[in-house]
Amino acid sequence: MTERKDATDFTGRCHAEALADPRLDWSDERDWEFARRGFLARLEEPVIRNAKGRVVWDMTTYGFLDEPEAPRTVHPSLWRQARLNMEHGLFRIHDRIYQVRGHDLSVVSFIVGDHGYIVIDPLISAETARSALDLVTTHVGERPVVAVIYTHSHIDHYGGVEGVTSHEAVAAGDVQVLAPEGFVAAAIAENVLAGNVMTRRASYMYGNLLPRDARGQVDAGLGKTTSRGLVGLIEPTDSIVETGSRRVVDGVEIEFQVTPDTEAPAEMNFFFPQFSSLCMAENCSHNQHNLYTLRVAPVRDAKAWAHYMNEALDLFSDRTELVFTSHHWPVWGRAEGCEYLTKQRDMYKYLHDETLRLANHGLTMDEVAEQMQMPASLESEWYNRAYYGSVNHNAKAVYQRYLGFFDGNPAHLHPLPPEEAASRYVEFMGGAEAVLVKAREAYAEGDYRWVAQVVDHVVFAEPHNAAARNLEADALEQLGYQAESASWRNFYLTGAQELRQWDGQRAPSSSARLGAGMIRSMDLGSLLDWVAMRLNGPAAAEVSCRIDLEIQGSGDFAVLELGNGVLNYSLSAVGADSGTRVKLARPILNELLLETRSLDELEAAGEVTVEGDRTTFTSLLTLLDRFDRWFAIVTP
Repeated sequence: MTERKDATDFTGRCHAEALADPRLDWSDERDWEFARRGFLARLEEPVIRNAKGRVVWDMTTYGFLDEPEAPRTVHPSLWRQARLNMEHGLFRIHDRIYQVRGHDLSVVSFIVGDHGYIVIDPLISAETARSALDLVTTHVGERPVVAVIYTHSHIDHYGGVEGVTSHEAVAAGDVQVLAPEGFVAAAIAENVLAGNVMTRRASYMYGNLLPRDARGQVDAGLGKTTSRGLVGLIEPTDSIVETGSRRVVDGVEIEFQVTPDTEAPAEMNFFFPQFSSLCMAENCSHNQHNLYTLRVAPVRDAKAWAHYMNEALDLFSDRTELVFTSHHWPVWGRAEGCEYLTKQRDMYKYLHDETLRLANHGLTMDEVAEQMQMPASLESEWYNRAYYGSVNHNAKAVYQRYLGFFDGNPAHLHPLPPEEAASRYVEFMGGAEAVLVKAREAYAEGDYRWVAQVVDHVVFAEPHNAAARNLEADALEQLGYQAESASWRNFYLTGAQELRQWDGQRAPSSSARLGAGMIRSMDLGSLLDWVAMRLNGPAAAEVSCRIDLEIQGSGDFAVLELGNGVLNYSLSAVGADSGTRVKLARPILNELLLETRSLDELEAAGEVTVEGDRTTFTSLLTLLDRFDRWFAIVTP
């Protein structure tokens, strides 16, 4: 393994140009004022552990960010954002609204009701959410949690719910849970069917595998990073279906705006008329967001995003004195809040309209992304900077949403797969050493994008070529140091780290498993969709069978039919005898599919009954893939 390197002089000059960029007002202190306003307290030791003592969140590892001046290895604008995201603790943002920031990637808010707390977006992990609640209880007062509001269907806004309430309290009617219509389906679709690949790529995007220092992970743009605790989900007791819906929760009036297909498939903003305060969920933040997130997710609708932000302005701006969100710090003042909403709206609208204008002139996706530049009036705002999303990959997202992967050039319609193409490229270019000689010359000139692109072919043609891996790593490292986007930086630097650490062997990897908290909240159909996705189609191509599944204690039944390499199901009462009938309670089915207990063990305990041809059921279980959590990305 080669050591990490310092920034080159070329990268240093790039940072000097950023500091001299006339569009950026480095003397503007409003973000610092807003990020610190209302501070009450923070953890004496900002380290959060689980019940076994394992650290799930640690702000002490970011002590290097105390330095006000950016080092050569970090873009100065990203350094500024990373330092702003260090303003952590409990903040009073209104007489009856409190936030805890810096306990996770997201922000949790607490509304003081007549008798208890209304919790908005309880973070990723139960441990971090519990720590936030404890901080509020200690410094604001002891009150029960009477309601939880999920603003949208991303895991950093519901995963920690069991840290502030329980399934039992919700089932007993002591705690309401409100969410936008379609919340559960959207949460499951994103975190289950593509869960393994998303988890792997999220480790790149958030830099979870990187050292925390000036040559490694400094921030995630949207917050510091992701916590690593217990993730759960409690289903909503009340779904908000229409804009204009109103609720009174513990004496607090709330007006809702439903915003589907914006930052999340199911999302909502809401206004507190008693407090003149508007929660914009994650439809606003102090950075340019993702239209396509690099961790993978369906492409978001920039047109809908801008539309609903415009609607929020129409509905609430003339009554709003405070805008707060589920990431970053609030904005105070009617004029400031209106400008913030307006320029964030216009950013997403510009990305949408300009991408399609250029595409209709015949520019390809990559050409659009290279040519796209935001107007100075938008780009000069710190809250529109590319700390999370970027103009480049967001323009590609708009193109992809409308026009797909194909750019119309038939030479690109059916290209060779990466390993085969790489071998031929390298051969055409005169062999690996000839490529590396030219690539080293390009590196010396600061042409790091080209070095990464061309040497990647050598790595895929000759993965054991250490010189190629190290040169590509050096190029990715400099690109990471230059990136204003935390997401881009973390991707580049994680790729560099894995290229340097790879020794020609794949390390043993445990199978990625769906969290028990998620699977518990899935309906039977969603659970069977996940099972069907795991079916190894080629291995199952010649297998045909039917299994009747009886979920004891619930009245649920399913008929599973395997044929033609696919698993179909019908949620209906079991009909004619299939020859195989499986009877078990839903919690036992969860354990079986999560592989926490084996079929033999469950049968021996009398918790599963298989009637008829048992081998049919065992064969199905053996045909389900277990996914490698650490599959290769930067090597074949």
